[in-house]
Amino acid sequence: MSIVLIVAGFILLVVGGEYLVRSSVALSFKFNISKMVIGLTVVSFATSLPELLVSLQAALDGFSDISLGNVIGSNIANIGLVLGITSIISSIDVDKDFYKFNWPVMVLFSLALYVFLQSGYQISRLEGGIFLAAIVLYLFILIRRARKNDEVATEEVDDSLQGVSGFKIVIWLLIGGAALYFGSEWLVEGSVDLAKKLGVSERVISVTMIAIGTSVPELAASVIAALKKEKALSLGNLIGSNIFNIASVLGVTALINPINLESKAVLTNDIFWMLGFAIILLPLVFLPKRYTFSRYKGLIIFIGYAVFVGLTFS
Repeated sequence: MSIVLIVAGFILLVVGGEYLVRSSVALSFKFNISKMVIGLTVVSFATSLPELLVSLQAALDGFSDISLGNVIGSNIANIGLVLGITSIISSIDVDKDFYKFNWPVMVLFSLALYVFLQSGYQISRLEGGIFLAAIVLYLFILIRRARKNDEVATEEVDDSLQGVSGFKIVIWLLIGGAALYFGSEWLVEGSVDLAKKLGVSERVISVTMIAIGTSVPELAASVIAALKKEKALSLGNLIGSNIFNIASVLGVTALINPINLESKAVLTNDIFWMLGFAIILLPLVFLPKRYTFSRYKGLIIFIGYAVFVGLTFS
């Protein structure tokens, strides 16, 4: 039964996330917000909603390790799994904005998460507020840079959503909201039940299965684009997703309900893997061929991810 709940939860999260993204973008067009701003803010927030709902549901149910493991595991999966597999299929070009802005910000947010957890073994409401204030500042700087620099990567925005009626937007919002609510509830419930049956902690399930599940839509879209020889993936958008996961998902969750550190392994193991995957991106970008994430680089981080999953379960 736990597997059924997990699979159903994943499906609802994917469906709910898609409807929320579409309705949010359509609503933004109604308020005459520019495509660039929609791509940098609205789409980024909407695509982090599945992680947010899962983390919030877990925190409210008293499973803080799932809240933390979901975000930390998703950030590891975004690099090791999504970037790894996509770049194995097709090389990815890296613009200079990566190491000038996006990468340092991601590492800074990752270190801030470590410091907050290390200092009090929790993310308090104050620290959640700091994360949210930081993400607002990040977005402000990002929008300013995008207006001055065409190289700044933004999420793709579907032009066809400009003509969507208000009635359809409301329906999409209702479907998306309901799907995310029940999807997150079933996923958390099923994951806790599965962890008990397998004799492992909720943390192990959250940094592996839940994290992979919430990264599957990004992986599928990137792999399909790579196979079609289209623009497969923007490294800037992937790093932006990791920043949003830490700052907005944990920020909002902690503001509503402080996130306590239940398993010390999150602090002594998982977060160092997250930092490791984040930091190794920089030297890899400068290895031959420079400014290109080639197949052998993708293979290196994918093998690293496989090692992480194997060690987590062992």
